[in-house]
Amino acid sequence: MPRVSGGAPNSSDEDNLFSKFIHLDQELYEDFYSLWVALMVVNAIIFLVGVVLNSLALYVFCFRTKTKTTSVIYTINLIVTDLLVGFSLPIRIIMYYTAGDCLKCSFVHIFGYFVNMYCSILFLTCICIDRYLAIVQVEASRKWRNPSCAKGICGFIWVFATVVTFSILTTAITFAPCCLAKIFAVMVCEYFFPLIIITFFTTRIMCALSKPSLMHQSRERRMRAVQLLTTVLVIFMICFTPFHVRQVAISINPDMPRNISLIVYHVTVTLSSLNSCMDPIVYCFVTNNFQSTMKNIFRKSEPEQTSGDIISMNKSSKGSGTNAIVAFSNTIANQW
Repeated sequence: MPRVSGGAPNSSDEDNLFSKFIHLDQELYEDFYSLWVALMVVNAIIFLVGVVLNSLALYVFCFRTKTKTTSVIYTINLIVTDLLVGFSLPIRIIMYYTAGDCLKCSFVHIFGYFVNMYCSILFLTCICIDRYLAIVQVEASRKWRNPSCAKGICGFIWVFATVVTFSILTTAITFAPCCLAKIFAVMVCEYFFPLIIITFFTTRIMCALSKPSLMHQSRERRMRAVQLLTTVLVIFMICFTPFHVRQVAISINPDMPRNISLIVYHVTVTLSSLNSCMDPIVYCFVTNNFQSTMKNIFRKSEPEQTSGDIISMNKSSKGSGTNAIVAFSNTIANQW
């Protein structure tokens, strides 16, 4: 059954941004029902696809990738944030039907969603910087590109995103007109700075591809770095830019028509959730064997044919123990 409206917010609700914020789902349902249904379907698809892909990726990077490099550490943290964003989508629907007017419940849900969204932004930024350092600043970056340093940076990002998001939401709850400037400044720090950094390093690594000093890096590795940075930039533009442009527009023009603001908000939030489905594209460029490992997970094993191949190999290598070992190793490698 559709959720029955809990009534218009009282006068005290109108004194802060957060109380208005938590009624946005209800307003969309009442005023634009068809759009509300369409976005719920899209969110359900994002949830299913995102959870499946990121769960498989987490398995690959945690249990099938032996060397935990800095890029792998950042990627594992990114996967965790994407999974948490994915799991928050059904919670949003459940809360709408069961606890839509509960201020504390809404605070916890919104807090968790935006912490993970900004963690995704920052971890994507870390992956890009790490790839740039690995390709362009190989010697100078050795002391920074180690697992201990990467774990410390990841810990700082979780704490930073938590503190900043908490401060934004508490500012919204105790809203005063002067606080809009603070909210705008925080959004600049958490989104626009990472976007500038990623754009800068993407441009730098593309310009550096033809330099002789980088010839010791294989062409495949350099192209993989370009593909990774370009993919991250595209994800930023599709998933995160619309939401933050909308926030900036609201800060500049608070009198924007309510219907337009409401529709744009819900569409852009849905696009930001789409990030959890698009990040697995990034994982393909983090390690060389990610794609092959994922294919092997879905590949049907054929034990009888494999046994025959091994026997055939052994027969064709009469008196040559080395060839037999190589053939057997190649067969095992194809399975794993």
